[in-house]
Amino acid sequence: MKKLFGGLNITWPKLILFAVICGVYTGAVAAIPALRDTSFQDISISFEWWILFAILIMVNSKSALDSALKVFVFFLVSQPLVYLVQVPFNEQGFGLFRYYPRWFRWTLLTFPMAFVGWYMKKDKWWGLLILAPMLAFLGYHYAGFLGEMATYFPRWLLSTLFCAATLLLYPLAIFQDKRIRIAGFAVSLVILAVMSYVGLQQDHSYNTILLASGGETCGIEYDESYTVELADESFGTVRIGYEENIECCLVYASFIKVGHTELILRSPEGEEYVYSLDVMTDSYHVERKP
Repeated sequence: MKKLFGGLNITWPKLILFAVICGVYTGAVAAIPALRDTSFQDISISFEWWILFAILIMVNSKSALDSALKVFVFFLVSQPLVYLVQVPFNEQGFGLFRYYPRWFRWTLLTFPMAFVGWYMKKDKWWGLLILAPMLAFLGYHYAGFLGEMATYFPRWLLSTLFCAATLLLYPLAIFQDKRIRIAGFAVSLVILAVMSYVGLQQDHSYNTILLASGGETCGIEYDESYTVELADESFGTVRIGYEENIECCLVYASFIKVGHTELILRSPEGEEYVYSLDVMTDSYHVERKP
């Protein structure tokens, strides 16, 4: 661990190769539909892994300027590759690059942050003040993943554990002074405790409208005398309600699980209309079965 956090010789060729590998890998996993809504695609969406990569480059750099330049170039090379790798496999094509400006702004910010971050190597108490914002940012990610995991367990278990583990690891791995390490570990424990409470208070269920009476997808007219249910009730709940503003009955849903199931709409006479339903954390696909 000591070698990893300060004993590596990260030359420029090694840095560029590392950036290319990270960018290509991230773009590849983001392009695999089967990995959607799992911890494996989080590297393409959130920062927890990129925080680790940046810290490793910082603590293995020779100077503050070397740290700033290398972290900046690492992100400048890796982030566009994430989108470029996905272009052939995504219907948006090069339109995916509309998401890049957000990451480019973060790339610009890496230069001053990595310049300051290098001074954690000095093993002084103020080094903990430099690390603290990164720990807090990581704690923010932890809270989000914990809430998602609590709703859709075991999805996001790996991301939740990764954030918790690195929160506790960084103060111990970066600093050598025993007092600073203990203080840093205590700060991480406080962040974990607070963010655990915050994460578990969040409602990550997916609430949406599935069908409108007489709509193209629905294919039938129904009213509040009908009943509706999910073939697998573990996905959440569904109900029929009347919306006065549009004078139409709607099927409302609240999901706490992702995957495939069926929606069953039943008339008062017992006639059933079955719909194939695929649920994601923020979208769905419903289609009437023949």
